[in-house]
Amino acid sequence: MQQRVMSSTAVEHAGWTFLSNHAHVLVCLARDPDARLRDVAEWVGITERAVHRIVTELEDAGVITRQREGRRNHYEIDPTASMRHPMEAERTVGNLLAILLEPAEARRLGLRPPPRSRSRS
Repeated sequence: MQQRVMSSTAVEHAGWTFLSNHAHVLVCLARDPDARLRDVAEWVGITERAVHRIVTELEDAGVITRQREGRRNHYEIDPTASMRHPMEAERTVGNLLAILLEPAEARRLGLRPPPRSRSRS
């Protein structure tokens, strides 16, 4: 997985972000379904323990499934899972990921990337 996320130092200086750590972890697992939680923690800029808690919550909510493959885990995302907040209840995890992932990454998950907006000149 290419590191396209901010380093923890950059996150500290940013102060806040538009997405939650749950969304950040989900994007990391969408980009690399075989990622180690240690690596996800580094990419997101949180502790491995926090990533483990988030992965467990996502799994309990049916957003992801974890499959043991040897000594590693493989994560599958259910793009049809509904968003949890009432404001986004009519949207799915797939809708969110289609916006956040690169088109090739979205297609790999069976998602249709949204059309790119044209800049106004």
